Amino acid sequence: MRDGVSGADAQVDAGAGPAVLLVVRAGYGATVQDLGRPGLAALGVGRSGAADRGALRLANRLVGNPEGAAGLEMPLGGVELEFSRAATCALAGADCPAWVDGRPVGPRTPLAVPAGARLRIGTPGRGLRAYLAVRGGLDVPAVLGSRATDTLAGLGPQRLTAGQLLPVGTAATGWPAAEHAPRRDRTGPVVLHVVPGPRDDWFTPAALRTLCGEPYTVTADSDRVGMRLDGPVLERARGGELPSEGMVGGALQVPPSGRPILFLADHPVTGGYPVIAVVRRTDLDAAAQARPGDVLRFRLD
Repeated sequence: MRDGVSGADAQVDAGAGPAVLLVVRAGYGATVQDLGRPGLAALGVGRSGAADRGALRLANRLVGNPEGAAGLEMPLGGVELEFSRAATCALAGADCPAWVDGRPVGPRTPLAVPAGARLRIGTPGRGLRAYLAVRGGLDVPAVLGSRATDTLAGLGPQRLTAGQLLPVGTAATGWPAAEHAPRRDRTGPVVLHVVPGPRDDWFTPAALRTLCGEPYTVTADSDRVGMRLDGPVLERARGGELPSEGMVGGALQVPPSGRPILFLADHPVTGGYPVIAVVRRTDLDAAAQARPGDVLRFRLD
C-alpha cells in the first residue's frame, strides 16, 4: 500500500511563503536526485545521482533549469504532490499517466500547476523510472556538493515519505526553444553494448560468447544499486578469491552463482567478484529503464 495523507494533514498554504511541494503519496521508493557526486570514489563515496541521467537532464531543460538541478526520481510512479504556489514542471523518462487536479497532462512538455493544485502521477505502462523537474529545482540540503539520495551509502535526503515538504529553489535560467520533446519508442529487448574486462580472463572463452549471445532477464531482485539477471551461467576459468578492487557503473560483476549483476547508480565503490565486462556509459540510461521481466541483450563493441 502506498503511503498517503489526507484531509487537513494534506494541506499547504497556497500562495504564501516560499514555494514548497507537499508529498501526499510517496510512491514506491521515490527519491530526490541530481547528477550526483563525481570524483569522490577515492574517498569511498560513489557518484549516485539519477539512474537515467538523460531523462533528468531533459526534464530540467524543459522547465529552464540547469541540467543538474535536483528533481524527483520515481520508480513505477505512484506519487502525488500538492503545490503551495503556482509552478512549472515537466515529466520525462518512463511515460506515466499524470493529472493536475484530475485533468490529464502529458509527458515531456512544460506543465503549469496552479497554487494549491495536486499533481498525481500514475504507473507507467513501459519503462521503470519517471523524473519530475520543477522550475527552480528542489532546494533540499546538499551533502558533499549534491542533493542526490544515495540509497547504499545513506547520503542525501531520505526517500520520499507522506507529509514531507520539499522546498523549491531559484535555479532556473532561460526558457528552452522547444516546448515538447519527442519520444523514441523501443520495441524488443534492451540492447546494451559492453567492453570486455577488466577480469574477463577469469572466465572461459565461452563465457563472453554466452554473455553476448544469449538473452538475460531482469529479476525482481533489482534496485538503484544494481540489477540481478537471470540467464545462462558464465563459467569461470579460475577459482579462488579476487581482492577487492574499484567498481564503476555498468560493471557486470559475476558472483558464485555465475549469473551477472549489472551495477547502476548507487553501486559500491569496491567489489570482490570478477567483472567480465562493463556496459558503456551511453547505454546505462536504457538499462535504468528496464523493469523486472524485461529482456536484455549484450553486444560486444
